[in-house]
Amino acid sequence: MIVEYADRVWRGESDDSIVDAGESGKGVHTVADGVGWWPGFGNVITFETEGELVLFDTSSPFSAAQLHEDVRAWTRAPLTTAFYSHGHIDHVFGTGPFEESGPRATIYAHKAVVDRFERYLLTNGYNAVINQRQFQAPNLRWPSSYRHPDVTYTDALTVRRGGLTFDLLHAKGETDDATIGYVREHRLLLPGDLFIWVTPNCGNPQKVQRYPREWVHALQRMAAMDAEIMLPSHGAPIFGRDRIRQALLETAEWLDSLVTQTLDLLNAGARLDEIVHSVRPPAHLADRPYLRARYDEPEFVVRNLWRLYGGWYDGNPAELKPAPDAVVARSVAELAGGAAALADAALKALSDGDERLAGHLAEMAALAAPDDPGVHRVRAEVFSARAAGELSLMAKGVFSWAAAESKRRS
Repeated sequence: MIVEYADRVWRGESDDSIVDAGESGKGVHTVADGVGWWPGFGNVITFETEGELVLFDTSSPFSAAQLHEDVRAWTRAPLTTAFYSHGHIDHVFGTGPFEESGPRATIYAHKAVVDRFERYLLTNGYNAVINQRQFQAPNLRWPSSYRHPDVTYTDALTVRRGGLTFDLLHAKGETDDATIGYVREHRLLLPGDLFIWVTPNCGNPQKVQRYPREWVHALQRMAAMDAEIMLPSHGAPIFGRDRIRQALLETAEWLDSLVTQTLDLLNAGARLDEIVHSVRPPAHLADRPYLRARYDEPEFVVRNLWRLYGGWYDGNPAELKPAPDAVVARSVAELAGGAAALADAALKALSDGDERLAGHLAEMAALAAPDDPGVHRVRAEVFSARAAGELSLMAKGVFSWAAAESKRRS
């Protein structure tokens, strides 16, 4: 059953990714003897071995109770061990119900997970705001306490539990604290979020630094492991050595192309604006179901590469020590004949199909006249249209949030 489902996803007949959790809510699926796959927003991989339960990733604070119920329907073995693929909150909050009713588990993770949890405490309010906006979840509250790992490692670690051997390798990609897992006995690869069935999440505009070049290396390294099963922490399983290698190596090729193009232009002295509007992913990979820009986007990856290698100055001297946005907006509005004129120009740009220009003009109008309901009606219309026309969750989230802000003020 699960093999057939995975085949449909591979062929593009079903969606299952970080954006579309296709099997969520259907409990634990057995994928091999003693190996289960619990799908959700943050998959969990379960292992029963010699009377022990082992988890690779542990889901989010919002689904911990359901995870516990579903896993307990799959096995009654006590949880002894868990691995964090990285420290994002949809991967590190599911051990509580198991530990409340059983022994305290030993949790393994890369040492940088601890640093991440400390940063989350420093930026609790900011993380609440940006995730409310990204996921359109206005009531989301960011956690203020975390289940820390008991054992951390730096480069690599091998853990033996029951009859299974877990090889852990550190990698950088979406995060700096990622762990790749490999279970020798099953030739099973556990990539965490280094493969999510859409283009790599390494440009996220509201989050901390990502590492695209290192992500390419991690994908290539995983492909060389010659696994027969791959169970990502988002999206469907992949079965078969050839499919796994294809998915990993083509994702590496897609990402490496963005890295190479961006660095070539950066080294030639191009401004960020030129690079963002010049770099394109490989066209021959556009039809791959695992390389759709449904979550992150290529131009966001370019910006993150610039931030990593080029700093924050974008090459435009006016942006080095700029005037406040509202001052610029008021000056442009005065030249245009008022904020209403800017708003009208935004609507014209929208009707002409230039949604990017419409966004600039609508935002300037609102900054120039923040209390004008008519201007906010235009801003809401423009950014609602922008949200409707986007494919990536991140762009939809930001534009929808902007539209909602203005709807409240119109």
